[in-house]
Amino acid sequence: MDPLKVIPFLGKCSASVSVPGSKSISNRAFILAAMCKAKVNLGGMLISEDVNLMKSALVSLGLRIDGGSKEKNLVVHGCGGDLPIKEQEIFVGNAGTVARFLTALLSVQKGGVYKLDGTEAMRQRPMLELISSLEKYGCKFEFLHEYGCFPFIMKTNGLRGDCWQVDATKSSQVLSALLMIAPLINQKTAIQYPKGTVSEPFVDLTLEMMKSFSSDQEISYESSGGEIIVSGVGYNRKALSYSVEPDATAASYFLTLPLAVGGACTVKSVRKTMYQGDSKYSQVLECLGVSVEECDQGITASFSGNRKGGEFNFNAISDTFLSLAAISPLLTDTLKISGIAHTRKQETDRVKAMGIELRKLGQNVEETEDSLTIHPNLKSLKAIGEKGVFIDTYHDHRFAMSFAILGSFNLLSNGKPWLHINNPKCCAKTFPEFFDRLCEIRSRSLL
Repeated sequence: MDPLKVIPFLGKCSASVSVPGSKSISNRAFILAAMCKAKVNLGGMLISEDVNLMKSALVSLGLRIDGGSKEKNLVVHGCGGDLPIKEQEIFVGNAGTVARFLTALLSVQKGGVYKLDGTEAMRQRPMLELISSLEKYGCKFEFLHEYGCFPFIMKTNGLRGDCWQVDATKSSQVLSALLMIAPLINQKTAIQYPKGTVSEPFVDLTLEMMKSFSSDQEISYESSGGEIIVSGVGYNRKALSYSVEPDATAASYFLTLPLAVGGACTVKSVRKTMYQGDSKYSQVLECLGVSVEECDQGITASFSGNRKGGEFNFNAISDTFLSLAAISPLLTDTLKISGIAHTRKQETDRVKAMGIELRKLGQNVEETEDSLTIHPNLKSLKAIGEKGVFIDTYHDHRFAMSFAILGSFNLLSNGKPWLHINNPKCCAKTFPEFFDRLCEIRSRSLL
């Protein structure tokens, strides 16, 4: 696809916008619904590439799911986690939630043989930690390329043991994957991760969702010092309904928009406190002088004044660090973002790639393994913007959306586009309509 030129706002933002359902919740909901022994109505599901990959994989394994690929409300006919088809080839794309959660669910199947593969980028993402745990407790893997990576063949016959250990230092998803399948195997399971984990709010999200999908909240857990003990006798045996929250990470782009263009933007149905840890990004914005207030519709971010910098640890909300880093050239003071080492193993090396793109914009960037320190230079940005700049997205949806907010700033004071985004369709991973929504907001901006 041709690069997309971002049209700057001619005036201040004054609009409201809806964001799609959470990817993290949608794909967890699919796995948990499959492990129920009843019909599960899922509402507000995200329509995106990652969620369609999960849905297609589960359908190929014999799970019945009513509803098309463009429908937000679906019905999953749970099979108690016992998938009907025991031999299948599955493509996980570049979706970490599909790769890790589905691999864990497959490991509990009796007499299963499954071949899994993903994109070239997925072949580089952390899987060894999950695989090592599953191997130790009964699953067999044959690696077809590189040890511990996709593609591989799984030979499954259930898992054993009631005390598991996992290295969750690179991804909390490996911990969440084990937590979700634990009630299928034991009435009580201790999962130990002695070195801690990253993005810990996602683990809390997983545990709360597990309770929501259990019969009369029968699943319970105790958590302390790198160990979680899960108690329960499986998932729901009665029909239930579950509604997916709007995506807090998707909301972060529109909550950041007033910081770039001024004015106010309301994100519908989003709250300051949600299951998703990324809802706490609003606290970072408030430290930067953005007013974030709850209203009947959702939350409204508004801004006028100087764009100051600061120091922030994004370990718990790392998916949102790009939302702030991308608009850092507009700040008046130094910005330091830390706690992001684990994002080097996501869709791309996000720390390195963000440094590359910001330097392309004339910014002075200091990079460590775990941090980025940006010294804003608006004068340099203008000089480069006059020639036009093309942002690479690295097949990473969050780069496209984050830099679109920067491009909305009227840098040249004449409304002419100065920032272009390569491969904007990578947004299909989580938010296919993102640029349409941004265009709608721009059309309603105050002149």
